[in-house]
Amino acid sequence: MTSTAPEKPLPVTASAPASEVELSIGGMTCASCAARIEKKLNRMDGVTATVNYATEKAKVSFPAGVEVGDLIATVEKTGYTAEEPPPPPSETGDEGEARTAPAAPAADGELLSLRERLYVSLALTVPVVLMAMVPALQFDNWQWLSLTLAAPVVVWGAFPFHKAAWTNARHGAATMDTLVSIGTLAALGWSVWALFWGNAGMPGMRHGFEFTISRGDGSSAIYLEAAAGVTTFILAGRYLEARAKRKSGAALRALMELGAKDVAVLRGGREVRIPVGQLAVGDRFVVRPGEKIATDGTVVEGASAVDASMLTGESVPVDVTVGDSVTGATVNAGGRLVVEATRIGTDTQLARMAKLVEDAQNGKAEVQRLADRISGIFVPVVLFLAVATFGVWLGATGDTVAAFTAAIAVLIIACPCALGLATPTALMVGTGRGAQLGILIKGPEVLESTRRVDTVVLDKTGTVTTGRMQLQDVFTAPGVDETELLRLAGALEHASEHPIAQAIATGAAERAGVAGGNLPVPESFENVAGLGVQGVVEGHAVLVGREKLLAEWAIELPRELAEAKAAAEAEGRTAVAVAWDGKARGVLTVADAIKETSAEAVAELRRLGLTPVLLTGDNQRVAESVAKAVGIDEVIAEVLPQDKVDVIKRLQSQGRTVAMVGDGVNDAAALATADLGLAMGTGTDAAIEAGDLTLVRGDLRVAADAIRLSRRTLATIKGNLFWAFGYNVAALPLAAFGLLNPMIAGATMAFSSVFVVTNSLRLRSFK
Repeated sequence: MTSTAPEKPLPVTASAPASEVELSIGGMTCASCAARIEKKLNRMDGVTATVNYATEKAKVSFPAGVEVGDLIATVEKTGYTAEEPPPPPSETGDEGEARTAPAAPAADGELLSLRERLYVSLALTVPVVLMAMVPALQFDNWQWLSLTLAAPVVVWGAFPFHKAAWTNARHGAATMDTLVSIGTLAALGWSVWALFWGNAGMPGMRHGFEFTISRGDGSSAIYLEAAAGVTTFILAGRYLEARAKRKSGAALRALMELGAKDVAVLRGGREVRIPVGQLAVGDRFVVRPGEKIATDGTVVEGASAVDASMLTGESVPVDVTVGDSVTGATVNAGGRLVVEATRIGTDTQLARMAKLVEDAQNGKAEVQRLADRISGIFVPVVLFLAVATFGVWLGATGDTVAAFTAAIAVLIIACPCALGLATPTALMVGTGRGAQLGILIKGPEVLESTRRVDTVVLDKTGTVTTGRMQLQDVFTAPGVDETELLRLAGALEHASEHPIAQAIATGAAERAGVAGGNLPVPESFENVAGLGVQGVVEGHAVLVGREKLLAEWAIELPRELAEAKAAAEAEGRTAVAVAWDGKARGVLTVADAIKETSAEAVAELRRLGLTPVLLTGDNQRVAESVAKAVGIDEVIAEVLPQDKVDVIKRLQSQGRTVAMVGDGVNDAAALATADLGLAMGTGTDAAIEAGDLTLVRGDLRVAADAIRLSRRTLATIKGNLFWAFGYNVAALPLAAFGLLNPMIAGATMAFSSVFVVTNSLRLRSFK
């Protein structure tokens, strides 16, 4: 078993230097938009920019001669919007939240707008498609009803595509939006021409069905179902994408929500409850049992146990007394504390961790979506081919209608409906099946990483272990009854609020077979700060705690109990001594129990070709004990949250592609930094939102299932894209040579969509 210590902590600053700024970018519709903005910014002298499509942010470093306004102007000239960072928060404001929690109303508005367009377009499109495809529904003048229903879909429903296409055209670029816009508008435009100036508007008109183009027959054909159907399908995919993007800022909000909202400050000897944002350095505040510590500080009065597992990963609560440092957002699990604030707002450890997550998200490389890469080349080729088709037909036949019909057939067959469906349909089926298995996949970009992952880093507390202290072993002195030991020790510990005491009390009640779980009530009870508890139970003077507590009463552990205690501590367990009536009677061991399925899960991950690594904030001895029990060879222990990020980056610098599995706030930044983040659904919101995959059940075996499902879904998406693109490539020459009636072109396009959907549905059988 090897142990690797972090080389050095990742430096974290409380605020960005003057030469760095973060801009909120608006108007991006695909990953190529982010690349275009990034390219324009990086062309400026001395400017280094990273644009993240998922978070819609640009992180820019710039020299002294460049102003923020210059950066915004460059973005706007590229065809997008940019906003200046918010002003620094005031001293009396809610600094931490103001600095780190990103605003969400704009993203919410975009999502609601897309959903509204999708639902309305779907309701209008269904009857249009049915009338076009089912001859029995083609009543007299049905074509005019189709126009009435399809026009709002193509004009209003597809407006985001038209707007993006226009923006791209102004800057000499073309994306999938360009094809969607041109294809739908061409189909609508031709249909309007055929209805008003051709023969398609005549009462009793029925759709003709010929495989090839006959000269002059284009004036009686309409393609409203193709225009409306393409719009609705693409809207569905865009909505799913926007919904996934909306969650990108939730990790930061979840982090800040962990902090206390108000605090009881001591003013003139009285407690005054104020919002935590008004707390100042040097203020003294009271923390009662069960309350969150408002900010980082130093204990000036009292003693207690502090549960810091959500921030540090340490499974055992830390005993603190006067002079010890405490961290904001941790929970006081024991007695009353008075703390003097030493850091507030953006200086706190919680705010620094939020900054780590933010930086990790903004620095995460975005995978260019394959459909956009294809359309970057495909769109100009199709446009050129459509124009060339019109010109050749017109020159060869002199028939404008036939030439325009052939050109329309080219655009219709090329309209990337199946390309647009390839990713969202496979993602919908894959994520739906994943939800049944307790796996939540956030978006298509996640899947790319699963194919390359070769190392899986596992957090210990709450991931490999249960995250809850449990009674493990009971060692008794000769002649001592185990049931009596558990009853007396459990009764005294039941009166304590300490998590270790509660674990002993619960375990004692279960093992001693106490009816209803009720333990005797102590006749007297006293908490000895940092040592344990003492009192009288059923006439016995009982001590439960550290060996030092027994030593203060001149009680020594006999050799067999001392050996059991040493062996337990060597395995990373917490040993608690029990004595009554002047003699040591036994030793109880407590530990964060390993999940029953963890060893099997590690074996499954190895079978997938992954190398497991245990990464934890717990001590080395505990970590190695857990690693040995579940079959992990590489252990990295005693790390701070920023060290976890540093370790992930170091593994990546060694050429590894790293997956991270975790559940605590201390894992959030590492989950965001890793190539693939898997968050346990039983963990904190911050970890879940920072991860790429969420394992709902909290069972580590699901991590292996998640990677297998992700890989299968990715393979399905790539297969869909290949066949969707293949249909277009094969049919384009047929359309150009007039061998495809636009109606057949529309049917072929529809068939390619059906194939893509059917192929995606195979994911439902994943086991």
